[in-house]
This record gives sequence, C-alpha cells and structure tokens, in this order.
Amino acid sequence: MKSNKQLFKILAAATVLVSVCACTKLKDKSYDTIISNQFSPTNSDLAALTGAAYVNWRQTLLWWDGLWRAEELSADQEVIPARPNGWVDGGVYKRIHQHAWTADEGVVVNTWSRTYGGITNCNRVIYQLENNLIPVTDSSAKDATIAELKVLRASYYYILCDMFGNVPIVTQFDLPDGFLPEQSARKEVYDFIVKEITDNITLLSDKNDQTTYGKFNQWAAHTLLAKMYLNAEVYSGTPEWEKCIQECDAVINSGAGFMLEPDQKNVFKTENQNSKEIIFALPLDDKYVTDWNAFDLHMQTLEPENQATYNLMSAPWGGMCAIPQFISSFDANDSRLKNNWIQGQQYASDGSILLAGLGSYTGKPLIYVNEVPSIDYSEAVHGFRLGKFEIAMGAAVQLSNDFPLLRYADVLMMKAEALLRTGHADEAAAIVTQVRQRAFPNDPSKATVTGADLMKGSTYDYGLRSTDATTHEGGADIQYGRFLDELGWEFDQEGRRRQDMIRFGAFTTKSWFSHTASDAAKILFPIPRNEIEKNSNLKQNPGY
Repeated sequence: MKSNKQLFKILAAATVLVSVCACTKLKDKSYDTIISNQFSPTNSDLAALTGAAYVNWRQTLLWWDGLWRAEELSADQEVIPARPNGWVDGGVYKRIHQHAWTADEGVVVNTWSRTYGGITNCNRVIYQLENNLIPVTDSSAKDATIAELKVLRASYYYILCDMFGNVPIVTQFDLPDGFLPEQSARKEVYDFIVKEITDNITLLSDKNDQTTYGKFNQWAAHTLLAKMYLNAEVYSGTPEWEKCIQECDAVINSGAGFMLEPDQKNVFKTENQNSKEIIFALPLDDKYVTDWNAFDLHMQTLEPENQATYNLMSAPWGGMCAIPQFISSFDANDSRLKNNWIQGQQYASDGSILLAGLGSYTGKPLIYVNEVPSIDYSEAVHGFRLGKFEIAMGAAVQLSNDFPLLRYADVLMMKAEALLRTGHADEAAAIVTQVRQRAFPNDPSKATVTGADLMKGSTYDYGLRSTDATTHEGGADIQYGRFLDELGWEFDQEGRRRQDMIRFGAFTTKSWFSHTASDAAKILFPIPRNEIEKNSNLKQNPGY
C-alpha cells in the first residue's frame, strides 16, 4: 500500500495533465457536459483536484534560477564562484551575489511567472468548484477545499510580496480577453494575504496526519500568518510582534503533535515524511517527480568525483559552496557545522580516497577547504559544499527528500524573535536554548544562551574577503545580530536567508566575500521587464 506521501505526489503529477486540458477548454460546452455527467468526485478525490495548484510551489522554489537561488545566492551564506568547469554563465551568479541583477534576470522572471502560475491554478480550481464545473455534492467539503485553495493562493502572494512588493492581485479566472490587472502597493498585498488567511483558517482541517501532509491545514496557515506578522514592518511599515507571538502560540499549543526532532538531520533525510517537526512540506519522490531540476542541490554543489561517494546515477556539476565567512561564524562544536556542510577529504563509497579531476588540483586529493579565492576564480577543493539534505546512495538528479517549507523550529524561533523585539530577551533566550540543545549533544553548556547574548551584535566577520579586496566591518553594529546568527546556523540552505537579513537591516548595508554594500532599493527585486512591456498598468520598483 502506497503511503500518503506517494499518493499525493502521483495525484499532483496526474492533475498537471488534467489542469492543462481544463485551462485550455474551460469555455467549451462539451467539456462542461463531460465533467458533469461522467465525474462525480468524492471527498477522497479533492486532494487530486487541488494537487496541481500545489505543484507550482516546488517549481517556484526549486527549479533552475528560481526563488531558492534568489533568496540564498543574494545573501551571505552561499555563492557560485567560477569553477574549472565553468559556472560563469554570462556572469549571472556574480550579478546576484553583488546585487547587480537586472529586470531580465532568470531569478526575477522565473520567480514571477512560476508564482503567478500557481495563482492561476488556484483561481482555476476555485472557479470550477464555485461554478459546479467540478461537481462536489458535499457542501462542507467544497467550502473547505475552496478555503484551502485561497490560503494556498495567499502563500503564493507571500512570495510576491516578499520578492517584488508591488504586484497585481488577481483572484478571478474567467477574465476577459486583453485584461490587464492593476498594480497594488506592497501594503495592500500584505493586507490581502492576512485577510485571506484569517477569513479561511477555521474552515481548514485541524488534523495533522497523512490526510493533510503536504497541504495547508490550520497549523500551516497559522505558521504562514506568523511569518507575515514577523515581516510586517518590512511589508507594511507597521510591526506586529504580538500578533506573531499569538500565531506561534496557536501552533505550539495546538496539541497536534509538533515537536523538535532530537536530531536535526531527521528533518532533512530522504524519508522525512514522518518527521514531527514538519508543518508544511513540498513532497518529492524521484519516482514520480522527474522534471530535470526538481530538486538538485546535490548536483549543483558536489564535484563530479563525488558520484563515487554516493553511487549517484549521474556525475555532479561542481559549483555552489559556502561563503567561508559564514562557516567561520560557527562554534566548532556545533553539530550543524559537521552535519550540514560537506568538508574535508572526500572518499568513494568503498572508502578509497577521491582525487580531484578538474583544474590545477587534478590528481591531488579532493579535500574541501573553507577557502574561496574569488567569485571569479576557484578550484575544485575550494569551499564547503551543501549537505543539509541527505544524499541517498544511488540518488538520481532529483532528490527524494520532501522540502520542509514550514517547520516547528521556525515557529519557536519566530516567537523568540518577537519576544526579543518586545523587550523579553530572557524568554527569547530560553526558546533559542531549546532549539540549540540538539546542536551540542556532547557539550550541552554551549547550547545555553542568555538574553544579554541575544542583545549583542553578530559574530559574522563582515567585510570583503577575496583576492580582489579585503575589508573589516564586523557585525557588532547589527541590532540583535546574535539572533540573526542563530537563524543562519539553524536555517541555512532552506531558501530564506535574504528575507532574514532584510529584517535585521543587514542585506544592503553589509559587505561579504566579493559583495559590497548595495543600494537600499535592492531589498526588492525589479518587476520583470517583459511583464511591464505587456501591462501598461505596471510601474517599475524604485531604483531600477
């Protein structure tokens, strides 16, 4: 019997094909008749009907040059330097690193179009349900499904609000030919998202089991709402720390069984669908999700020789690595440093030493070191590699780990940050200590932090660090910078660092590696040029 994880993936994949037909034939009368006469869905069919609308989240986040890269490569933890086998690609990765992106950049265009693709899918299924093109006789199940789709749609607008700020809000599917949506201000988008979640949250399932895995139930919605309130000051100009705490408490006190895993690696292993820490995940399985860039961080980061380490089906491409300054910010005894970053001498699965096969280190031991000379030059050995998500033996280009988009550690840390910012530093420290405890199993005293610790600046040694230039800025001037450090150590590689840095005022004010401080306007990405050319109602974000 297939697990619900596998079933959800199969249904979602199948629904992609159904959605294409539905979208292109929606106004065909014969299509109406076929649906009405030949398809009478039950409650168990509703997951398949909504599945296509969820697929876009994975595509937006993980497909090539999408949201993950926009959030991580623009920040201070990961970089793609030039390698002996390439990875220059017209300078795109350097532009992202140096905040020199354009309105034509892949991360800009793709994140916009893929996210609006998810919104269109939500609008389509809502339209079909509301107009009985998909006949659902159980009115309560119908209402719950529409509510779920509206919250899912709100999650897509959360991406757009965070990335672009000023975007059109479109909630209809049956739009007239030539329709050009009006642009909304960032605060209007923020208000819309909050209202959509709060209006629909009580209609969502309160279960936390296989029937709600990979879907928006009440607890995923509360977590998303907490994240909106956490960033409210950035999005709307008004902080909402108390509301953030309330939403976090709704999850903490839910009785739904969420808890920290005793080992953080359990959240990111290949078969992680039963993790008690995951609140909302993007289900993946290489048997059913076979698009080329479905989830390929291991291919983007490991050297080709590491194929022998994991007996991979294809040789990795050897590009992305950690920024050395970030790695140096870790306590040497923090298990997350060892467990989440691939480092040191590399071995084949039989234990034999691997030798580098590219560049000037060809024939020498492949030893990953915490050094990267420049974004314009690096060798096979330079930089620790991404390894937070388990790389299964024999893995394909697509990993089968579910991506934990919302997890319980995030709820705890959101509450802690809100407490810290409202004058409750000691209470915040108790929560941070709770999260840190599993990272120091052999030295529990190092897990403890105090309120005074969290009031300090960052330990990150900011400043330029490459063969081109060296400067020293430090992080002492970042308010609550130690808490930003804690977020970095716990959530690296999870596609969120840019957002955290913006909230702490560090994203455009600090230098790191080959990146110098940038213009304050870079807290938003530009509206894609092609979208402005298509829609005269759109105005470009300031600074572009």
